[in-house]
Amino acid sequence: MVRESDQPQIISFGLFEVDLRAGELRKNGAKIKLQDQPFRVLIILLRRAGTVVTREELRRELWPTDTFVDFDHGLNAAVRRLRDALDDSAENPRFIQTLPRHGYRFITASVVEGIESRSSARATRLWVSSVVAAVLLIALAFLAWGGDILRHAGLVPPNLQPQINSIAVLPLVNLTGDKEQENFVDGMTEQLITELSRIGPLKVISRTSVMQYKGEKNKTLPQIGRELNVDAVMEGSVLRAGNRVRIATHMIDASTDQNLMVETYEGDLGDILKIQREVAESISAKVRITLTPQQKARLRGAPKVDPEAYQAYLTATRVDLSGYQGIKTAENYLLKSIEKDPNFAQAYTWLAITRVLLGAQRWQSAREAFPSAKEAIHKALELDDEDCEAHGVLARISFQYDWDWEKAEKEYRRALELCPNNSRSHFQYGVYSAVNGRFAEAQAKMAATRELDPIRSEPFVGESVIHYHRRNYKALVETSRAFLTENSNDWRAHNWLGVGYQGSGQTLEAISEYQKAVELSQGDSDPTAALAHAYTAIGRKAEAAEILHRFLRQSETSYASPYMIATIYAGLGAKDKAFEYLEKAYQERSSDLSYFLRADLRIDNLRSDPRFQDLMSRINFPEGEFHQAVGTN
Repeated sequence: MVRESDQPQIISFGLFEVDLRAGELRKNGAKIKLQDQPFRVLIILLRRAGTVVTREELRRELWPTDTFVDFDHGLNAAVRRLRDALDDSAENPRFIQTLPRHGYRFITASVVEGIESRSSARATRLWVSSVVAAVLLIALAFLAWGGDILRHAGLVPPNLQPQINSIAVLPLVNLTGDKEQENFVDGMTEQLITELSRIGPLKVISRTSVMQYKGEKNKTLPQIGRELNVDAVMEGSVLRAGNRVRIATHMIDASTDQNLMVETYEGDLGDILKIQREVAESISAKVRITLTPQQKARLRGAPKVDPEAYQAYLTATRVDLSGYQGIKTAENYLLKSIEKDPNFAQAYTWLAITRVLLGAQRWQSAREAFPSAKEAIHKALELDDEDCEAHGVLARISFQYDWDWEKAEKEYRRALELCPNNSRSHFQYGVYSAVNGRFAEAQAKMAATRELDPIRSEPFVGESVIHYHRRNYKALVETSRAFLTENSNDWRAHNWLGVGYQGSGQTLEAISEYQKAVELSQGDSDPTAALAHAYTAIGRKAEAAEILHRFLRQSETSYASPYMIATIYAGLGAKDKAFEYLEKAYQERSSDLSYFLRADLRIDNLRSDPRFQDLMSRINFPEGEFHQAVGTN
């Protein structure tokens, strides 16, 4: 005898769930109003998901023999209201399939019952049962009704499926009811996108572009697909109960709204990497992408991870890294993650990222920040040599700190070999190419970034980096102005607009933009030094000297970039002091040298000095095609 306590209390499918205890239908956690009769029809169909429930069986369940009712009209009305509640249709059903004059079937193969009240063994049995039911459903449907029924059910034979070359994974919905789990759920979205970016033929839109659709209720999936210019769109939800987690997914063809996949994945949180890779493998199968043996081995060989370590890691990846406090906050979470699980490779990769940022954004000396970043990234690669993010970070360290250009080139190429559709890898390689005067290659990488990240800021940043290093100040002004129309608080855009104005001879306009950048940048020293240099250009040397003295006082108690100090001395005409601080920057291996030295207008009056040529030779920059103004007095 089955006790009531053994009965599942929650049944989930797609983005919907039925709470039997509360008698509620919910979508993404929000209650949907549904009358009693349609709700009872839904329960009967769910309990027998994958099998046909005849109209006669529904009559016996819902309308006793002594009840006088127009049965056909009542049942048709109940099913119609149920379909309305589920956003379903009889012509192209996602959930309820009609067998004319015979009955109905709940067609999804991904009904999951009550994870919070089951033991692990029961969950396993249910998982196996659902897979078996799915296989039987497909086989029976094919034998009995052929391709048309399969197409309507979203189970289209491969030869009838449209070709899918691109996909957008929308932000997964948090079904936990706990706002503190938002970081966990958003992190799951990014991790899934990262796994999919490994599949070469499939273009995958980056997280930064899809996150604008978080909570979107007014746009249909086909609309979103058109906006992102993709063939398929996937939405989904995450439900976590203790150390159990379930991901429900629904993928459609963006042009036809045809169902391509409705699946649910469930397991222990310690197997979360495995679950994510199962989703990625299922998607690749549904869109008919042929995986290499290496890709298959990785997708099926995910290591376990401590749940607390994973939670701390996901929290770190959601922190705003644009300022010192954010970087240190993320670093602390990552140290906690590594303490909980010393073999969690991704935590080491992100720890290396935070330390690179401390050096690259001039919050710490390069000598302090980059060696610890190298240690972390080598540990990450020791644990997982096929992590494209880790190879990208190693490339950045090789470029910005070691000045090992050959190693940087090798690691950027390896990162893209592993993850051909990772927007960050394309972007960082594009920056590297621009810094070294390989502008055609830089533009190609930024075009790839734009394809993968069509909405957010990275394409603008990439274009600006190219204009900056080309010293194309007119284009830099145009690009920055266009971006600021919708992103008025982006300090980088104000700073680049200032550079564009100053390079075009509009110094007063440049000063105004530099001042805005200083105000918005959370203390970044680049716009502050740029403001000081612009002051010197119009004779306001006292104000420039005051900024210089602030930097010098700061360097007595904490870190101040010697390169930025050198640019102010150059503007003031103190060349010997400028070279003194450039040498300090060289001795600490400042990343400012590798990024700025070849294109920075603030040091143009130093370029004809033999000491400058000596510095360039010691850094051993690769050859590149730079604007002829660079290298002249």
